[in-house]
Amino acid sequence: MKIAIAGLGLIGGSFAKAIASKTRHHIIGYDISRDVARRAYESGLIDDSGLDKFSEADIVLAALYPGTAAEFLKSNRSKFKRGAIVIDLCGVKRFVVGEVRELFSDVTYIGGHPMAGRELSGFGASVADLYEGASMILTPDDSTDPEALKTASNFFLSLGFAKIMITTPEHHDEMIAFTSQMAHIVSSAYVQNPVVDNFDGFSAGSFADMTRVAKLDENMWTELFMLNRDHLTEQLDIFIGNLTRFRKYISEGDSEPLREMLRDGREIKERLTKK
Repeated sequence: MKIAIAGLGLIGGSFAKAIASKTRHHIIGYDISRDVARRAYESGLIDDSGLDKFSEADIVLAALYPGTAAEFLKSNRSKFKRGAIVIDLCGVKRFVVGEVRELFSDVTYIGGHPMAGRELSGFGASVADLYEGASMILTPDDSTDPEALKTASNFFLSLGFAKIMITTPEHHDEMIAFTSQMAHIVSSAYVQNPVVDNFDGFSAGSFADMTRVAKLDENMWTELFMLNRDHLTEQLDIFIGNLTRFRKYISEGDSEPLREMLRDGREIKERLTKK
């Protein structure tokens, strides 16, 4: 097949590298940065470069920020050939799917989100094994061609994804607020502490774990947070409530309910570890 990728940053670049290393598919790449597109082409990673080649693609991947992805798909929908499968790879689904779902009549559009990433960004950070063992989320609807969905699922599995998760845009955004977006907010809030520069010699693995995803792309994450603010604020309220309870028990010297909360957290983690 011919696979077109719009956006050759961490996500799109890693897709290109995974496709090149694991399949024989023909790769068409496009990036707004001519330097990135040139590097990808001259290195032999992609076989063709430029939007004019997207009309040949069997699968089109939009690895762009949500707003940019929606605009890209709107502006270039006439370039996609009949029967093509078009998939955005954005970290929120309701917004992008809502913007573009009704635009396509002769291609299959599916919302997607690869559950993988790094605390680095850009083409230089992309790696061929980023998706090894990860899950790929797809949000088809009742009108989605089953054969196209099967083709897309098999394509992602061939790149090292361990499983395909089928869900709705609404459920995706609700869960991502908890599993991903909250983790980045907590990490960022945690590291913004006056004593943080004195951590050397006083930290073990927990500090590294808590601060890892504070190293983020603030432009992308701001956009993701704003586009999912209803679910995200709900999760923040739950988290702040739990923190408030911890603070109350500690400040009042009330060890028994503190012990119960800590026990509950441990038991939940043990249950999750067994899954």
